[in-house]
Amino acid sequence: MYNVSFPALGFEFKISPIAFSFGAFKIHWYGIIIACGLLLAMVYAYFSAERFNVNRNKLFDCVLVGIVTGVIGARAYYVLFKLDYYIANPGEIFMISNGGLAIYGGIIGAFLGGCITAKILKIKIMPILDISVLGFLIGQGIGRWGNFFNQEAFGTPTDLPWGMLSENTDMQAVHPCFLYESLWCLLGFVLLHFLSKKFQQYAGQVFYAYLVWYGFERMIVEGLRTDSLYLPFSLFGFDLRVSQILSAVIFIAGIVLLIINRKRKDSFYDNYRRKKGLSHSKG
Repeated sequence: MYNVSFPALGFEFKISPIAFSFGAFKIHWYGIIIACGLLLAMVYAYFSAERFNVNRNKLFDCVLVGIVTGVIGARAYYVLFKLDYYIANPGEIFMISNGGLAIYGGIIGAFLGGCITAKILKIKIMPILDISVLGFLIGQGIGRWGNFFNQEAFGTPTDLPWGMLSENTDMQAVHPCFLYESLWCLLGFVLLHFLSKKFQQYAGQVFYAYLVWYGFERMIVEGLRTDSLYLPFSLFGFDLRVSQILSAVIFIAGIVLLIINRKRKDSFYDNYRRKKGLSHSKG
C-alpha cells in the first residue's frame, strides 16, 4: 500500500499495486491497465482497418504476433542493458513478474514481429505501421497509469505544483513522469487520428509523425527519470541514457522521413475520403 499525494494540488490517494487476490494468486493493477490499453488499441485498429485499406483478419494476425514479440522484446531490451546483473543471476531472466519490461524494447519487438508477419501474409507494411502507432499511443497513454499504481517511472525532485510524493519517492515531491508520457501519448493519438482521417497523403505518414511526436517527448522526459537504463560506457565523461539516445535518433529520423516524403501522395487516401464524403488534401 502506498500513500500518494500531490501536496500543492491537495490530492491524496491510498493505492495498492494489487487489485485483488485469490489465496497466493495475485492480480496486479499494472497487468489490468496494460490489458485495457491493449484491448482499446485492438478495437480502434479493427474499426480503422478499412480506412487504411488493410484486411482485418490479416491485421489481427500481425497484432497477435506483435503482442508476443513485443513482450519478448521488452524483456530482452531490459536484460541487455542490465547484463552484468542477469549474468550473475540467470534464473531471474524470465521472472517478468518481478518487473523489468522496457517500453522501447516492446515497441521494437512488436514492430519486428508485425512486419515479418505482414511480409509473410503479403500485405503492405506501411499501412500496418500507421495503424499500429495509433494503437501504441492508446496503449501507452493508458498503460502508463500502471506505473502510478506501482509507484515507479517517476523523476527527480521538483518544486512544480504537480509534484508527487509517496514512500517510493522518499516522501520528496518528484516529477510524475508517467503522467507526462500518458498525457502526451493521448494528445498524440487525437492529433494523429485527425491527421489520418483528414490530411494523410501517403502510407507511412502517420508512422513518421509518431516517430517525431513520441521521440521528442521521450527524449525530454527520459532525462528527468531516476530509473533509466544506461549504456555500459561513458562518452566524454558522461553516462548516456539508452532510451534518451534512441529517442533523439528516432526524433531526427522522423523529421528526415517527413521532409523526404513531403510531396508524396497515394491516390487511395483521397479516393477513400471522396467515397466517405470527407475533406481531402490537395497534392
